[in-house]
Amino acid sequence: MRKSDCLFCGPSDNSVVLANEHGYLCDDSYPVNKGHMLIVPHRHFDNYFDCTPAERESLWLLVEEGKRLLDSKYQPDGYNVGINVGPAAGQSIMHLHIHLIPRYLGDMENPKGGVRGVIPEKQKYQSRTIPLK
Repeated sequence: MRKSDCLFCGPSDNSVVLANEHGYLCDDSYPVNKGHMLIVPHRHFDNYFDCTPAERESLWLLVEEGKRLLDSKYQPDGYNVGINVGPAAGQSIMHLHIHLIPRYLGDMENPKGGVRGVIPEKQKYQSRTIPLK
């Protein structure tokens, strides 16, 4: 994808909730839950593993700021935080972005397994007890 075609390069000012030197926080246009937000670097690149240390630190600071905003506005019961890296992992916009998804008790029947649900048949698993010595 060319930078000129990227949805996340040059967002409209009214869509940015917070920003810092390396990235910005915005509402997801197709939220999976009330309050779903995205953390997006200013620099155009697709792979989380290509972040500079400074970018990584700044993006995670925005995740924390977003959580504080969502805690204040919606009081969610939990969160999923996720990054899709590559088409095989479901990445559809080839500009790195971190999903910050508030979770609410009852928003799905059985959330056990959380992010393991990216492969639905692997989400449900048997917990095993590990004996203490």
